[in-house]
Amino acid sequence: MRFLWAFLIGGLICVVGQVLIDKTKLTPAKILVGYVVAGVALGAFGVYDKLVDFAGSGARVPLLGFGNLLATGTKEAVLEKGLLGAFTGPLTAGAAGIMAAVLTALVVSLFTKPKSK
Repeated sequence: MRFLWAFLIGGLICVVGQVLIDKTKLTPAKILVGYVVAGVALGAFGVYDKLVDFAGSGARVPLLGFGNLLATGTKEAVLEKGLLGAFTGPLTAGAAGIMAAVLTALVVSLFTKPKSK
């Protein structure tokens, strides 16, 4: 049953994004930023953890999950380091994912050639 809820919730999150792309004049970049901000807000208010408990990995759609990661990292760092944690927490929490993206882009760039349009 857990797999079904993960599939349904994750799919619903993706469907909302696709409907926003198809039916509004919002650019994909604005929708992506909106998803990250929504993840930060849901994480800051403690709602995101309940969603993850219910839907599992289906709720960890990368953009919402990244926003939640930033909020969680900020909260933990502020409790540990004070105001300085507000600046260092998101970077520390997201460092592994950001580095994985950079390294993956580097590896892919070594095996592909750019094409002009």
